[in-house]
This record gives sequence, structure tokens and C-alpha cells, in this order.
Amino acid sequence: MSEPTPSPGPQKPTEPPEPTEPPGPNEQPTSTRTGPGRLLVAVYALFALSATARAGVQIATKFHHAPVAYTLSAFAAVVYILATVTLSVGSPTARRIALLSCSVELAGVLAVGTWSLADPVTFPDATVWSGYGSGYGFVPLVLPVFGLLWLRYWSKRTRPDGRPGPGPRSKRSRPGGRSGRGRSDVPQDRRAQPLSGEQR
Repeated sequence: MSEPTPSPGPQKPTEPPEPTEPPGPNEQPTSTRTGPGRLLVAVYALFALSATARAGVQIATKFHHAPVAYTLSAFAAVVYILATVTLSVGSPTARRIALLSCSVELAGVLAVGTWSLADPVTFPDATVWSGYGSGYGFVPLVLPVFGLLWLRYWSKRTRPDGRPGPGPRSKRSRPGGRSGRGRSDVPQDRRAQPLSGEQR
């Protein structure tokens, strides 16, 4: 005869896994190439391509005609390329380089714009920054300002270590059904307590 199999003992109920909260709508992206940053990167890329092509042709064909202007055009092209790449990457190190690039760009537009108006003989041919970028609708003057404002906005959204900051904390309700005090916190009714002889 076969021995009876022992009946299984009582099993401990398994606890359901704790639900994980999905990322909220205010979760921050990890790159400056998001939202308005896409348009900013696109404009920088356009100016990088335009300034590089213009400076390359001018230096290759008629550098002796206006060496100062064409050299400054090449320098502006390098600044635009550096700003485009660093704003596209968006890492903490890239943001620091982008901040430096936009600062140099703004200083260059102001300096070259003033120089070109005060000494037009040195600039027989215009550069990207001549006349504060008047040949391009003053976009070279406004572009670094928007770049610096966008980087400043990002510096407020990120932690010191470069990671996105936490979103707003969600208010969780307590067991009492309200976000504040639960039913256990409410003091007992004085009428439920037995009355003493004096109170009778």
C-alpha cells in the first residue's frame, strides 16, 4: 500500500507588488534640444552652414580684398558650429561650452558691429556681424540672447549634478479618506465618556 501524501500546510498569502508611479507630465527632458530648443538649434545650424560657406568662398577667392572681415566671418562660423553642436548634445559639459559660445557670440556681434560702423575702411566687405548683423535682419544680435536665456532656464531646471530635478510631489490621501487628518486623529466625543457624579 502506498503511503498517503501529506496535505500541504497553510500557505502564506503573497503580498501584491507595490505599484510604481508612472513619470508625471512635469518630468524634465535630458537635452536642451527639446521644445523651443529645437528651433534654436535649427537656426544655429542654418547660420553655421551659411557663415561657413560664405567665409570659405571669401577666403579662397578674395582674401586680400578684406582680410579682417573674412577672418572674422570664419571665426563667427566656428562659434556657430560650436553652439549648434553643444546645444544639440545638451549634457552638463556641453551646456557650459554652449554658454561660453553664446557669450563670445554676443560680445563679438557688439564689438564687430561697433567696429564696422566706426571704421568702415577696414570692412570693405560685410561680415556676418557687420552692423550688428543688419545684413541678416539683426538675427545675429538676437540669437545669442535667446541662447543665453534658454541656457539660464535650463540651469534652473537641473540639479547641481546636471540631472533633471524632481517634479512636484503628489499629495497622497491618508487612510482616513482625506489628505489631512484621518478618522483616528479625531478626538472622541465627550458624550461617549461616562459622566461623573458632579456632571450628573
